[in-house]
Amino acid sequence: MGEQAPRSADELLDIVDEHDRVVGQAVRAEAYARRLTHRCVFVLARDGAGRVFVHRRTANKLVFPSYYDMWVGGVVGAGESYDEAALREAEEELGVTGLPAPVPLFTFLYETPEHSWFSALYEVRCDLPVDPQPEEVAWHAFLTEDEIGQRLAEGGWTWVPDGLDAWHRLRAWRQAAG
Repeated sequence: MGEQAPRSADELLDIVDEHDRVVGQAVRAEAYARRLTHRCVFVLARDGAGRVFVHRRTANKLVFPSYYDMWVGGVVGAGESYDEAALREAEEELGVTGLPAPVPLFTFLYETPEHSWFSALYEVRCDLPVDPQPEEVAWHAFLTEDEIGQRLAEGGWTWVPDGLDAWHRLRAWRQAAG
């Protein structure tokens, strides 16, 4: 893969208000420490059979280390659009180039006492062989939605809370859409 954006606590992020308008900038470490609202993307990556890419994050991640996730994605860099970040993050984490543009689904504000970020959900089909970044992904597999549901019901895996929230919101959104 080519030159990658910084993947550290020093990465510069846009800080946004309650309407997702940029009001300033801060490095990632400061945004997390001060609970400044920034932007993130979540991309549901499916293989040709419709299975979802599921992975366990590495132990050195700044947020939710060693947790499982059914999304690839991450923070939106300063001056970067959601669409640009979705494609960049999907290609980086899956270890591929030439993905089609991820399809935007919807956005929501994720807030906890510790975190605050606007989240844009996307979906993309990845027919390419994946080679995930070892800095990002400790384990991976493509699972059916039923298999993901089984893992969620069993409770043996610790899932990233924002990804789990996004998963439940996606299922509700799909149900409402008919």
